[in-house]
Amino acid sequence: MKSLVRVSLLSAVLATFASASTLSLAQTAAPSEAWPQRTVRLVAPFPPGGGTDAVARALGQKLSTRLGKPVVIDNKPGASTIIGTDSVVKAEPDGYTLLVSGSTSYTVNAALRPKLPYDPLKDLAPVAIVARAPLVIVVSASSPHKDFAALLAAAKAAPKTINYATFGSGSAPHLVGALLEQAAGVRLQDVPYRGSAQAMMGLIGGEIQMAIDTVASAAPHVRSGKLRALAIAGNERARALPSVPTVRELKLPDAAFDGWYAVAAPARTPAPIVDKLVKEVEAAMRDVQLQDQIRAQGMEPVFVGPKAMHAAMEDEIGRYRALAHRAQIVVE
Repeated sequence: MKSLVRVSLLSAVLATFASASTLSLAQTAAPSEAWPQRTVRLVAPFPPGGGTDAVARALGQKLSTRLGKPVVIDNKPGASTIIGTDSVVKAEPDGYTLLVSGSTSYTVNAALRPKLPYDPLKDLAPVAIVARAPLVIVVSASSPHKDFAALLAAAKAAPKTINYATFGSGSAPHLVGALLEQAAGVRLQDVPYRGSAQAMMGLIGGEIQMAIDTVASAAPHVRSGKLRALAIAGNERARALPSVPTVRELKLPDAAFDGWYAVAAPARTPAPIVDKLVKEVEAAMRDVQLQDQIRAQGMEPVFVGPKAMHAAMEDEIGRYRALAHRAQIVVE
């Protein structure tokens, strides 16, 4: 009888343990399988009004419809996108806090800043590149510089007198400005702004003489007659400004820089959540209405999956680090 009791007790203990283990596994798996169950937050590390914000809002609206849950935009500008990006890196890796930003956050900062508080290759889980974003060199409509050659001639004649807007030291416009200095043999003066909207107003208001910004941010002001576009800082002309030549066409290929926007999650986000994110973003990017929204902002909608995005990040970090070394760009 005692032997039977022991067996019964052991069976009961094992059954209880198995039940608890099953419950624990179910509780662990549930967040991934049921995602999303609440509001998803897209962190855009720029103020409202610029290209990053436009991409985040257009994509967020479509994802909200597809997921059946609110998708809100959280603008966290500052420190050349480091503040916003770092907040995502440190967020709970549960799929409810995501990053939507340009290549500055994913490659430029990592290439130029040795003391970056995170490593985007290790601390972010790529989801997808969703838009190509050419940069354009613009001046005020009242500027005496009617074309790019005239601007460079003025910069050569009076070094450091052409002030241009950046989003902080080491941002994409700053890198393009440094590449332009190296390629054209000129010296420019960078002036930091918190975001595209402020930079455009500064240029229109005469605070600076030049800006290097996304076509998305500058094109509306070019069309309204407030700004004059002199060159596309990339390898291909922009659909939104088809008559504007590229720096490559203007015999300055070493000044070319191609920007893009992408979505990422914190590292260690469960694979099922990342997989669902990839699937939903890919489906959203096939939507014609969303594509039209992105094109209306001067960008080209694309879908580049996580593996290719990670490869692009590795390639650009290495390439921009080498360019920064040659151009003697030092960012602390």
